[in-house]
Amino acid sequence: MCYSEPGSRQALISLSDKKDLAFVGNGLQELGFTIVSTGGTAAALESAGVTVTKVEQLTQFPEMLDGRVKTLHPNVHGGILARRDQKHHMEALNTHGIGTFDVVVVNLYPFYDKVTSTGGIGFEDGIENIDIGGPAMIRAAAKNHKDVLVVVDSEDYPALLEFLKGNQEDQKFRLKLAWKAFQHVASYDSAVSEWLWKQSVGDKFPPSLTVPLSLKSSLRYGENPHQKAAFYVDKSLSEFNTGGIATAIQHHGKEMSYNNYLDADAAWNCVCEFKNPTCVVVKHTNPCGVASRDDILEAYRLAVKGDPVSAFGGIVAFNVEIDEALAKEIREFRSPTDGETRMFYEIVVAPSYTEKGLEVLRGKSKTLRILEAKKNETGKLSLRQVGGGWLAQDSDDLTPQDIQFSVVSEKAPQDSELHDAEFAWLCVKHVKSNAIVIAKDKRMLGMGSGQPNRVESLRLAMKKAGDEVKGAALASDAFFPFAWKDAVEEACESGVGVIAEPGGSIRDKDAIDCCNKYGVSLLFTNVRHFRH
Repeated sequence: MCYSEPGSRQALISLSDKKDLAFVGNGLQELGFTIVSTGGTAAALESAGVTVTKVEQLTQFPEMLDGRVKTLHPNVHGGILARRDQKHHMEALNTHGIGTFDVVVVNLYPFYDKVTSTGGIGFEDGIENIDIGGPAMIRAAAKNHKDVLVVVDSEDYPALLEFLKGNQEDQKFRLKLAWKAFQHVASYDSAVSEWLWKQSVGDKFPPSLTVPLSLKSSLRYGENPHQKAAFYVDKSLSEFNTGGIATAIQHHGKEMSYNNYLDADAAWNCVCEFKNPTCVVVKHTNPCGVASRDDILEAYRLAVKGDPVSAFGGIVAFNVEIDEALAKEIREFRSPTDGETRMFYEIVVAPSYTEKGLEVLRGKSKTLRILEAKKNETGKLSLRQVGGGWLAQDSDDLTPQDIQFSVVSEKAPQDSELHDAEFAWLCVKHVKSNAIVIAKDKRMLGMGSGQPNRVESLRLAMKKAGDEVKGAALASDAFFPFAWKDAVEEACESGVGVIAEPGGSIRDKDAIDCCNKYGVSLLFTNVRHFRH
C-alpha cells in the first residue's frame, strides 16, 4: 500500500554536471512533479523556466559550512529512505511533516576531473572536491529503489521520463538504475581512495586495491568463438593519460577482437621501446620482425623480411607518423617469399597519421584496423589474473641505457657488436620465454619463443636467421643452465659474434670457457627478462 498523497510526487535534483538539466527538469515538471533542488542546480533550473523548491525551504535550515551541509537532513533522507509499504514509516513521516521523494537525480563533484587536471590541484582543494551529500543521497535512493527512481547518468533521462509517462511498474528498470547508482559511487570512492593513498603513503602495493573498469565495447567473442568477451578501460587515476592500446583511436576497419587487443598491445609496447624510427611486426603476441632505420620504409621492409610467413596476417606497428609514402609501401609491399602476394595485416598501429597517409591506408582493405595510440608511460602497475586472485608487479621498463653490459669473455665486442647485442636484448624482452633473439645491424634476424627448453628456442632462432647468423648478436632472456654440447656451444659453432645473457647460473664459468674457446664475446647483463 502506498501512503503518499496523490499528485504530491517530488523529485530531488542536485547536479555538478548539468548536461541536459533543462530537459529532465522540464520533463519532470510536465509530469506533475514538484522539483526540489540545491544551489547552482536550482538557479540553472529556474533559468530554464522550471519552478523550484529550494532544499532549505524543505529543511527549514540554511546551507552551512561552505556548502558542506545542505542535504544531510531528515527532511531529505527521510523522504528518500521511507518504505511506502511500511505503515509505521509513513506514519513517522506524517508525524514530522516530511514528504516522500519518488525520483532522485544526482551526480557528484568532479573529483576525478579535478585531480587529473593539468598541473593537478593542491591537497586542500582535493579534499574539498570529495562529495559527501551526493553519495549519501544516491546510496539512500538506490537502497530504496523499489519506491525511488535514482538517476546518476544524463544518458538515462529519456528512459526515466518514458518510464514515468507510461506509469509502468518495472522493477528490473528500477534495479538497473540502482545498480548503476552504486557503481557510480563505487568508482567515485575508488578514485578518492587511490588519491588519498598516494598522498599519504604512496607505496605501489596498498593493502587493499580497487580497480575501476568501464566497459568500452562488447566483443564478438573471446580468444575462441565459444567464449563470450568484452573490453574494459581502466579508469584508475594512475592510468589517466598514460597511453596504451586501451585508449587508442580507431580510424578504420572492423571492430577490434579479443585477440586483436592482445596482439596490438604487444606490438605497440615493443615498438615504443625504440628511440630510432622502428617497425615491429607481431604474430600471436610475439615480435616476428623488428628493424630500426633512419629510413622508415627500409625499416618496414626489413621487419617483414625477418619472417614474412609469420608477418602475413599479423600486426604492424611504427613509432613514427605514417605519411603517404609509408602508407603506399604498406599497401603495395609484396611478400618476400614470392615477390607477388601483397602483404595482409589485421592491424596497423602508429602514434599519428598524415591526412594522405590515412586516406591511402583506408584504401588497402575495408577490414584493416587502423589505430592511433599514445606511447605507454613507464612506471605503471602491471596486473595479471590467476584463479582466485591477481598478481601485481612493476612494469618491466628497463632499457639498454639502464643496465651495464659487462664483458666476461677474453674477447671484447666491437662497438657495432655491442650495439647489436643491445638491440637483440631489447627485442628479447618482448618475446615469450624461453626466448632467444638473433640480431644484426638493428634488425632482428630470427627469434625462438615459448619453448620449454632454451636449446629449442635457440634452434628456432638460428633456423630463421639462416646464414646471416654469422657475426650476429644473440640475446637470451635468462641464463644458460648448460654450455658444452648445449645452447651456448651450438650458438658459438653457428658463428654468432656476441652473446648477451643475464648470467647467474652455477655453470657460468662453462659458458665463459666455451665462448673463449670459439672466440665469441660474452656479455652479462645481470637482468633477466622472463615473459610468461
